[in-house]
Amino acid sequence: MRLKLLILIFFSSILFPLWGFSQTTGHEFMFPDIPGYNTLKCDFHMHTVFSDGLVWPSVRVAEAVNEDLDAISITDHVEYHSFSDYVSGDHNSAYEIAKPYAEKNDLILIRGTEITKSMPPGHFNFLFLQDANGFDTLSWQDAIIRANEQGAFVFWNHPGWRQENEIPIWYEEHSWLYSRGLIQGIEIVNENSYYPLAHQWGIDSNLSLLGNSDIHDPLDMFFDRSKGEHRPLTLVFALERTAEGIREALYKRRTAIYYKDLLIGDEQYLKELFYHSVKVYTANEQIADDNPNATRMIVNNHSSLAFELVYKGKSGKEYGALILQKDQVVELKVPEGDGYGSWLVKNVLVSPDKCLEVIL
Repeated sequence: MRLKLLILIFFSSILFPLWGFSQTTGHEFMFPDIPGYNTLKCDFHMHTVFSDGLVWPSVRVAEAVNEDLDAISITDHVEYHSFSDYVSGDHNSAYEIAKPYAEKNDLILIRGTEITKSMPPGHFNFLFLQDANGFDTLSWQDAIIRANEQGAFVFWNHPGWRQENEIPIWYEEHSWLYSRGLIQGIEIVNENSYYPLAHQWGIDSNLSLLGNSDIHDPLDMFFDRSKGEHRPLTLVFALERTAEGIREALYKRRTAIYYKDLLIGDEQYLKELFYHSVKVYTANEQIADDNPNATRMIVNNHSSLAFELVYKGKSGKEYGALILQKDQVVELKVPEGDGYGSWLVKNVLVSPDKCLEVIL
């Protein structure tokens, strides 16, 4: 046992922190602020060796700093501790270890945890806890009630996980939680899964929409960032860049989700995000005499997302497709007699079956 302890101390104090800061670089997320709000890049679901994750808590900070995230929450499971032969500590240990690293790097660290129950009702994350201890001995009802008593923000994790074809089911247990105001959010994106049905539930029930990595492995062992893969993010539109600003925004449902090549969220915030990401510097300049219906636009996309646009004429007919990358000169062809239409942003979803519509 003494040898195991010495090995753990060596890896956690030397190799883990250094390896965390030597990850792939140049993959920072870029999303502009919108009027009245800071756009904060957040991941509210991740694990360390204090439950079933494979890294030391400081590595989660290093990964987030490497990607220029604004806030994270380490949400280790309270019911089991996979490495208890090697690691000891209470359920606040990961937060306390990570906190000085986060403060040093101006990363907002939110105390959190996860309760892990069979379905129904499933797994739930608690954010902004005062103390993460004491939940492992409680029923799921009492655990969620106690979290709310601490002022925690409670959200339902990966509702389609381990369901047939990943199709989530809303059980009576979830109605019990919702009717009592004990649940405030729902995770509609988790790792590599998006749950359209849960997305609609979030809209219909006025629950905050979240998308998180649920990362257990070292980040670069799960997402190949050299090939453009990235962790899902919850974008929070906060009045201020503080933990309290994030809490207020989550309760007010000012969130969006960046998942693979999609943005998902409320129309009013996604529209502002699009208009402040895409700048049109020149328009309606004829390109060639033999192409009188073409216009020329110099577009600068300031976001990480390449927007997929389709022109929708005033007749309602859709024409072609255009991918707007960053800093790109684009030729737009508008059919004769069907101008003054709008653009559909196909990979920006305001509901499971509706994309964002904008005017350029």
